[in-house]
Amino acid sequence: MSAQTRAENANQILWFGDNLMTIRVPASAGDDQISVIECRMPQGETTPLHITLSGDEVIHMLEGTMQFFVDGKDFPVHVGQTVMAPKGLPHNFRIESTDAATCLIVTQGAEFEQMVRQMSMPAPTDSLPPRAERTPETTQRFFDTCAQHNIEVVGAPLR
Repeated sequence: MSAQTRAENANQILWFGDNLMTIRVPASAGDDQISVIECRMPQGETTPLHITLSGDEVIHMLEGTMQFFVDGKDFPVHVGQTVMAPKGLPHNFRIESTDAATCLIVTQGAEFEQMVRQMSMPAPTDSLPPRAERTPETTQRFFDTCAQHNIEVVGAPLR
């Protein structure tokens, strides 16, 4: 048995829009390319309905509450609960907590992590997120970047 004690690019902190993403375990750390990303998101944050084509997503709640929609089912997720969003099934979520929510996102394969890295900016821990206006151009860039990383946007955000 062996333990990974140091991984290249581990604990890298990024601003992904208004979300503070910390790469806890990069896909490059092991042969199975398992990625663990801690994500802190503000109230009301939501994702478009999307399908991950390359692998399942596992989301474990550390703080707060999220509302999930996975394969036609709508349900709340609280601290300590875990959601599986199987590859090929449409899913999205919205942050319900009055302050923010923090979760771990675990994926196999580097696609999600690479998309996050491509769309993010480095973030010192004491910084505020950059306030980038959402324009048709930035939205299209997001959709294109998702598509490059086997994430298909198929619908509107959860409202």
